[in-house]
Amino acid sequence: MKFIINREKLLTPLQQIVSVIEKRQTMPILSNVLVNLTSDSLTLTGTDLEIQIIATIALESEQTGAVTVPARKFLDICRLLPNGVDIKFEQHEDKIKLSSGHSRFSLSGLPAEHYPEFAEPHYEEAFYINAGKFKKALDKTLFCMANQDVRYYLNGLLLNISNDKLKLVASDGHRLSIYEDILDEATGRETRIILPRKGVLELNRLLDDPEIELKIEFSANNVRVSIQDVVFLAKLVDAKYPDFSKVFQQTFFDAILVDRNLFKNALTRVAILANEKYKGVTLDIDAEFMRISTHNPAHDEAEDKLPIEYGGESLSISFNAQYLLDAISNLESEQAAVIIASNSSSCFINDPVISAYKFIIMPMRL
Repeated sequence: MKFIINREKLLTPLQQIVSVIEKRQTMPILSNVLVNLTSDSLTLTGTDLEIQIIATIALESEQTGAVTVPARKFLDICRLLPNGVDIKFEQHEDKIKLSSGHSRFSLSGLPAEHYPEFAEPHYEEAFYINAGKFKKALDKTLFCMANQDVRYYLNGLLLNISNDKLKLVASDGHRLSIYEDILDEATGRETRIILPRKGVLELNRLLDDPEIELKIEFSANNVRVSIQDVVFLAKLVDAKYPDFSKVFQQTFFDAILVDRNLFKNALTRVAILANEKYKGVTLDIDAEFMRISTHNPAHDEAEDKLPIEYGGESLSISFNAQYLLDAISNLESEQAAVIIASNSSSCFINDPVISAYKFIIMPMRL
């Protein structure tokens, strides 16, 4: 197998593939990228057995063939070659020779027939969505996903399709984010699937062009997202996402309106002296002001005070400062609406103008 390709045509697809490949593998071939050459295209494939990314590059060739190449070495070589050069790729049995100008490299490959197949079922359902719209939905929710939680269904993101309504939900058990939007076309279906954490992060990274249209297909166990010349595949989390609707079914104090940037900056300052492990801050709220305070085991203390709009009774409640900051940073309006449950069991951080997304934080005891 032999072909010549411009560095720029190869580099971006290769970067997209390599990020999904784990550095430490139980199977050596999983550290490789599958290179498959046909008469009219070059296909690059990377997988960790749970997620797979396939990138196709238009390339006319008189030869065909397939081989696997050490992924990160292949990427580093391409990345460090000069801009605009052509790269010559030649396979000689289990050796892959790369050359460009005066540079020569020889890599040890593994046979393509040993590369694990990613079993694709028949996809029963599909919908189309603008990439920019879907990326915004991911950005507003993914930061709330759990990481290595024993409740493995939290180590991912719920995607709920209800006819023409799209809802994304993520939670780590201490906070929850919800994003809702309307699809351009009704699906006529009701579906709930859980995308795995790593898959969500990789997919979000691939959505770098907000103008393109995505085709999202899914079955009971797999999801497939077509992004122009890239195909993303992932195995779904086989579990039922917990019912979070009860958090809405309670009484709340009046909304507390506060300048978003003032709130964010004050929290950032006060959190400097918060307990490093728990990051707890206390909000003392009355009709005109919100006092933010904290202390730590070293007896350091911090306090800040903000003007607010609030018509309810005085109250005091504590939260993880980072959870508050994450929620406030994802709002887009000038103000933040803080709505606390009357039994102090939860707190909503909402955008007073944009109702598409909601952030819910559980309080903590200090």
